[in-house]
Amino acid sequence: MRTIEELDAIHEALARAFAEKPAPIMDLVAAQTRDPYCVLVGTILSARTRDQVTAEAVRRLLPAAPDPEALGRLSVEELEALIRPVGFFHAKARHLAALPGALRERFGGRIPETVEELCELPGVGRKTANLVVALGFGKPAICVDTHVHRINNLLGVVRTKTPLETEMALRRILPERLWIPWNSIFVSFGQTCCKPVGARCGECPVARFCKGPARRKGGRR
Repeated sequence: MRTIEELDAIHEALARAFAEKPAPIMDLVAAQTRDPYCVLVGTILSARTRDQVTAEAVRRLLPAAPDPEALGRLSVEELEALIRPVGFFHAKARHLAALPGALRERFGGRIPETVEELCELPGVGRKTANLVVALGFGKPAICVDTHVHRINNLLGVVRTKTPLETEMALRRILPERLWIPWNSIFVSFGQTCCKPVGARCGECPVARFCKGPARRKGGRR
């Protein structure tokens, strides 16, 4: 496990690197809209989809469905046409079509503000829910995707086997002030430097903390 001083050092190094790279798509959506609904829809679309494809789908969908009421007027077929070719677009279109009804029935039409409530919505898991809480409502939350899970284990921040275990471990050890930015900097880092395949270890700003194969062997991945 890392000390608070080490966690701060990792955050500062990656935040500097993050500032020089394109932001993950959901950070851009949040910055442009500050709308929990837009963050929710965009995050549903982004699962297992490249940022560029997600961005294009968001640009097509939101003008046609700027709020839950407008979304509810679109058929599954219309939604599929708007969001294709995002990953699993058939299932995502069904989830989006069911979303307005679920919001009305369970939450009086509002976007809920807690992870537990958001997870009651169609197509929403903990990763999506945490991102909506953090980026849509500006409340402390830790979103863990494959990048966050994998790299935090490489850096010795956690020793976990699943993203859920990583989220719970990070909740215990991270200062709350780092909860929201932690996802953004690790997603950017995982997309641009610490890739699962073809990692750019020679450019790594946090190589001294890495417990990956290259560091153990004293070489490069």
